[in-house]
Amino acid sequence: MIIVSNTSPINYLILIGQIDLLPKLFRQIVIPQVVYSELSDPEAPSLVRTWIVTPPDWLKIQSVSQDSDTIVDLLDPGERAAILLAQELNADLVLLDDMKARRAAKDKGLSITGILGILDRAATQKLIDLPAIVQSLQNTSFWASDSLFQRLLDRHS
Repeated sequence: MIIVSNTSPINYLILIGQIDLLPKLFRQIVIPQVVYSELSDPEAPSLVRTWIVTPPDWLKIQSVSQDSDTIVDLLDPGERAAILLAQELNADLVLLDDMKARRAAKDKGLSITGILGILDRAATQKLIDLPAIVQSLQNTSFWASDSLFQRLLDRHS
């Protein structure tokens, strides 16, 4: 399976101490060079910058060779690169949280999930204590509606 990720899912999984869910669920993750740069950026949380200094073996960093188009040109650089790389690699799944990016990826026929989808999969496989992890996520700057969080919790109660 080829899984490409944008910055957001990796960032928040690091912040809530659950980054090891990615290799447990997907074995390997590919990120564009731009996402690596965003995770390393001085503006990124120090925990994230420290983690990306020595990326784990399951994280592959790759350049994008495909040209952009008008749909993805409207997105942030990391989102744009993740979608283009997912297309280039014919990825099975792309990890995105931003709504515009998710729409653009769907329009291109890509399968998507975000951090809540990752947590849903992890809870299904009994890898996490979902209520505690959702609480941790809500304590970060990640935003999702209360009803979306509640639907996720209700699926596993």
